[in-house]
Amino acid sequence: MTTLHALPAVPSRRATETPSHVALLAAGAGISVASLYYNQPLLDRIAHDLAVSPAASGMLPTLTQVGYAAGIFLFAPLGDRLDLRRVILVKGSALAVVLALAGVAPSIHLLGAASLAIGLLATTAQDFVPAAAALAAPEARGKTVGTAMTGLLLGILLSRVVSGIVGSAFGWRTMYLGASVAVAGLVAIASRKLPSMPRASGESYGALLRSIAGLAVRFAPLRRAALAQALLSVAFSGFWSTLALVLAKPPFHYGSAVAGAFGLAGAAGALVAPLAGSLADRRGPESIVRAGSLLVALSFLAMAAAPGSIALLVAMTLLFDLGVHGALIAHQSIVYALDPAARSRLNAVLVSAMFVGMAAGSAIATRLFAEYGPRSVMLLGATAALLALVVRLLPASAQRGA
Repeated sequence: MTTLHALPAVPSRRATETPSHVALLAAGAGISVASLYYNQPLLDRIAHDLAVSPAASGMLPTLTQVGYAAGIFLFAPLGDRLDLRRVILVKGSALAVVLALAGVAPSIHLLGAASLAIGLLATTAQDFVPAAAALAAPEARGKTVGTAMTGLLLGILLSRVVSGIVGSAFGWRTMYLGASVAVAGLVAIASRKLPSMPRASGESYGALLRSIAGLAVRFAPLRRAALAQALLSVAFSGFWSTLALVLAKPPFHYGSAVAGAFGLAGAAGALVAPLAGSLADRRGPESIVRAGSLLVALSFLAMAAAPGSIALLVAMTLLFDLGVHGALIAHQSIVYALDPAARSRLNAVLVSAMFVGMAAGSAIATRLFAEYGPRSVMLLGATAALLALVVRLLPASAQRGA
C-alpha cells in the first residue's frame, strides 16, 4: 500500500480536468460513499447468520455513521496537506481491505470493528469532491463539482437497492466482498487516470486540524452556507426517516418495497445536480440556493395541504430533492471559492453541518410523527426550508468573510 508523506508545496496549476476525469471522480464518490449503506438492508440476514439479536446487528449502521463523522474531521486536513491523488489512493486501498474483512468476519464484534473502519475510510467520497474542484477551471467549477456530487448522491440513494438485491440472491458476505472488489477496481483506475494534485498548504497536520473551527470563525459565507444547508438537511432527513411509516398508514397501506421505490425519485433529483452547478456558474450560486430553498418549502407545504395524495407525494419528493441537491451544489461553489488552500477543510465544515442537520431532522421528525402524524413532518420540513431561505436572504454585506 502506498505510504502517505508530505510533498513540497507548489504553485496553483491550471485546470487539468477532462471528461474522463469528471466521470472517474463521480464514480469514485458514489462507490466510496455507498459503502456506508450496504449493511442497512442486510441486518436481518447478518443477525441470523451470526446468531445475534436484531438489536446487536442494528448497531452496525450506527458504527459506520460514527466512523464517517469522525473521519470527516480526522482526514479533512490530509486533502490540504498532501497530494490529494495520494490520499485517495491510500484511503481507497484501505477501504477495499476493510470491506473484505467485513465479508469474512466470523463474529458480530469483528464485523462491528470493520463497520467503524468502513465509516472512517468511506470519507474517501469527500476527497473526490474537492478533487473535482481542484481540477476544474474556475468558470466550470460548479458544473464539475455538481457532476461529482451526482455520483455521490446516486451512491447514497441506490446503494440500498443494490445491497438488497445482492444480499437476497447471494448473501450478505457476497455484498461486502463484491464491494471490496469494486473499490479495488476504482483505486486501480484512479492510480492510472488521476493526475497529481500537489498539496495546497504547508502547515502541519495538527495545525490544519485545529484550523477547521477557525475557518468557520474566519469566513461568514461558510457559516451561512453551513447553517442554511443544515436546515435543508433537517427537512430532507425528516422526510426520508419517516417515509416508510407514512406509507404504511392509511390511506396508503404500502409496504417497504414502495418506500424503497421512492428512492428513484430522489435519484432523479440527484441527476440534475450538474445543471444546478452550471446555473450557479452562469447566474451566481446565491440565486440557486434561494430558489432551491423556496422549492423545498413549497414542496413540503403542498404535501402538508394534501397528505393523502400519492401522486402529489411522488411529485413533491422529486421537487424537494431537486431543491436540496441544487442548494448543496451552489453552497459548495460558494465554499470552495473562499480559500483554494483549504478546500478539504472547508468541505468538512459544510458536510459536518449537514450531518448534524440530518441527525436532528430524523430525531425531531420521528417524535413529531408519533405524536401528531404525517402532516407535522411536512410542516417541519417547510419550516426548516423557510428558515434556510431567511438565512440566504440576509444582506449581502453580512456574507463577506472577516
